[in-house]
Amino acid sequence: MIVTTTPQVDGYRITGYLRVVAGETIVGINAFKDMAAGLRNLVGGRSGSYEKELVGAREAALGELVDRASQLGANAVVGVDIDYMALGADNGMLMVAASGTAVTIEPAG
Repeated sequence: MIVTTTPQVDGYRITGYLRVVAGETIVGINAFKDMAAGLRNLVGGRSGSYEKELVGAREAALGELVDRASQLGANAVVGVDIDYMALGADNGMLMVAASGTAVTIEPAG
């Protein structure tokens, strides 16, 4: 399945707009990763543990988006947007949401 942030796919024409689809995932950041990130914040640099969680959450949200589009009979999702939000009183949870328009496409020409 083609998944793109653009409103169309080069070399293809959209033959049907099915509906808006979304995929969401929520991950918790555990205390050990939080402590390591806090230390990294003091001395500078990147937090590999947070980055790994973020990548995993984004891929899970996109996977869910593709699954929902497939169930509708789509072979592409256009106009994809990914949002990140901190949840919870202590911001110990991260939500990643991906949304776009499920469409059917065919080669142009």
